[in-house]
Amino acid sequence: MPGVDTARPFIPLRIAVLTVSDTREFADDKSGMVFVERIAAAGHQLADRAIVRDDVEAIRAKVKAWIADHAIDVVITTGGTGFTGRDVTPEAVEPLFEKRMDGFSTAFHMVSFPKIGTSTIQTRATAGTAQSTFIFCVPGSPGACKDAWDGILVHQLDYRYRPCNFVEILPRLDEHLRREKAKGATA
Repeated sequence: MPGVDTARPFIPLRIAVLTVSDTREFADDKSGMVFVERIAAAGHQLADRAIVRDDVEAIRAKVKAWIADHAIDVVITTGGTGFTGRDVTPEAVEPLFEKRMDGFSTAFHMVSFPKIGTSTIQTRATAGTAQSTFIFCVPGSPGACKDAWDGILVHQLDYRYRPCNFVEILPRLDEHLRREKAKGATA
């Protein structure tokens, strides 16, 4: 049965949150705040937070900077995953992936479907890894952010979660490059 193994130590991660929007500012960024609050409540550290416009180059530049920063373990983006002309987050971020995480989109749709039904197909939620950093791109609604965190990320970003989680494989994401980034998960 999946769950938290209290015999294992909690390992806080450093997580950056990027809101993709042409209209939001920090004062009215409800979706970004969902992640900020949940990151803190879970015991992780907010490594950075930013808002960029719906522009491939602006999104890609911010994500590239964060994945190059060895002090950041996880990047979460919110917004720009739909089908309108301005929704370009997957186009900006997916080319950066060294490995794509197809199961994240599937799990996100499974969590979302009971709440919004077939409307879940209107997102292109995506995830992958790059430079030993996990990257998750979720829709821009606060509800979708809650679903992504509460239904998936809170568990997978907790070293104590069994039978397996992302934290325990974090030190091995870049083993093919022989870099030293995230040693904390070897506990």
